[in-house]
Amino acid sequence: MEIIHIVLGKANPNRMNGVNKVVYQLATKQAEFGEQVSVWGIASDTENNYGERNFDTRLFIKKSNPFGMPLAMESAIKEKKGKAIFHIHGGWVPVFSTIGKLLHQHQLDFVFTPHGAYNTIAMKRSFWSKRLYFSLFEKKLLQQATKIHCIGQSELVGLDGIFKNTKSVLVPYGFENEAEISIETTKNEHIVFGFIGRLDIYTKGLDTLILAFKQLVQTQPHAKLWIVGDSNEKAKLNQLVIEHELSQNVTLFGGKFGAEKDQLLQQMDVFVHPSRNEGLPTSVIEAASYGKPCIVTDATNIADLISAYHCGETISHQDSHALCTAMSIVATKWHNQTEFVAMRHQAVAMVKEQFNWKKVIEAFNAQLYKA
Repeated sequence: MEIIHIVLGKANPNRMNGVNKVVYQLATKQAEFGEQVSVWGIASDTENNYGERNFDTRLFIKKSNPFGMPLAMESAIKEKKGKAIFHIHGGWVPVFSTIGKLLHQHQLDFVFTPHGAYNTIAMKRSFWSKRLYFSLFEKKLLQQATKIHCIGQSELVGLDGIFKNTKSVLVPYGFENEAEISIETTKNEHIVFGFIGRLDIYTKGLDTLILAFKQLVQTQPHAKLWIVGDSNEKAKLNQLVIEHELSQNVTLFGGKFGAEKDQLLQQMDVFVHPSRNEGLPTSVIEAASYGKPCIVTDATNIADLISAYHCGETISHQDSHALCTAMSIVATKWHNQTEFVAMRHQAVAMVKEQFNWKKVIEAFNAQLYKA
């Protein structure tokens, strides 16, 4: 049985879109383990600008009507009856409600992964418009799905608050770093904290990070904070840096991809991700795979593992003082490189043991794709 992933975009890993990154790696690993897998992307063009891959990619031009399904996709779906199971990725996407309706009408099984869309914090944003949209469209998509795939505990809880059901399944994604990892003592003269991701100030907790870092430099005046990412909020974030007189300590690199992004990540000492809302942040897992101790909020759905493996610090909620304390604790360990290197090894071990792709693919087949 073929597995067909449906996503907005081209599943290009060299973009800031976390859903596209996850779908790319999931499809890649499924193909490596012998699955027949394809990605169907709805995009503004059909240009092949995503590089070589080991799975088929089929692109469809999106319509101006957000609910409009490309005609070519409609006929392609019908041709797959009895031959495939579909896997739709992303919540609050109007065209997916149309696709879900078509799949249901033709009795085609499909898995739906909201990718953190139903976390409690996510639901609070634009609450009334989401409530109306949910009652008209999103709820029907959930009802029609064969399985609902949650990637974090907070999403499972949030979903239960709006749509009680017996078909939700909690399975994290896997992750594998193909780079050669060398755990050494730092080459940096002063500690470098880093963040990589979309510059959504509220969702990613970047306002809290700036406030916490301002407190930190009072006792660690030479500490650095590197922020890698882009959005239309970059100017607003830069203004926050200026207002708090942190321009000498904080660098906004903008969007970086591929080898350039990896090089910056490897030069960071500690990865900080104080998000208010996540499904399961691949940026944190990737940083840990490079042996970077991580500081995260409970909302990232990886805090329990960070604590269990002693490879970083966690805070329970948005609090700049608590975040500053966590950063100070890790900075103290950074000054004792023997202890810090041990944390780095633990970070790598966490990724290898908890995000093992073989186990994840087996769980997908048994819990999501099995009829």
